Amino acid sequence: MNPIEIKKPQTTYHLNDLLYKRWSPRAFSDAPVEPEKLQRIFEAARWAPSASNIQPWYFLVGFKGDAVYSGIFETLVEFNQLWVKTAPVLCLAICRVNNPKGTENKTRAYDLGQSVAHLSIQATEEGLYVHQMAGFDADKAAELLNISSDFEVRVAFTIGYIGDAEVLHPNLRKMEFEARTRRQLDETVFTGQFGEKASFLL
Repeated sequence: MNPIEIKKPQTTYHLNDLLYKRWSPRAFSDAPVEPEKLQRIFEAARWAPSASNIQPWYFLVGFKGDAVYSGIFETLVEFNQLWVKTAPVLCLAICRVNNPKGTENKTRAYDLGQSVAHLSIQATEEGLYVHQMAGFDADKAAELLNISSDFEVRVAFTIGYIGDAEVLHPNLRKMEFEARTRRQLDETVFTGQFGEKASFLL
């Protein structure tokens, strides 16, 4: 069966079509991503919500074969290196630590996350996929790629077209064909008091 169909969420309530389509494959085609699609993807990231409009997010983009891609790849844990190697674009999501007043921006990670979420949905609209990773050495990435201590490297991610899952390592291939699951909504959303099922849920 096609993993794209397997990965469609079995939701309790109807969602926007892009949210049904978005997921994080490990099988990527090595086909290059068109510049105009990357333009729109990062434009979507640019227009994410931002506390006080500080926009603490920054992105370092590497293309397969260049020094940035190689530097990021070197910092990935071995498990991620097994599948990332076919992806044509490898990026770092980075946030500035301080706000313009010079004090710590405590919402920086939240804002960066929103920016990457917007990016991933626009990528889905473009027929592309994003896979975000915490499995890498952020400090090593900052050192290798000359990112100053004014910034934090938070997440690595790929952008690309979906590839053939059959070429993955057997352990990874199995994961590609497993249905996605999430905690039930009534265990997550509350009204009245924390832990009490939201009254508007069925």
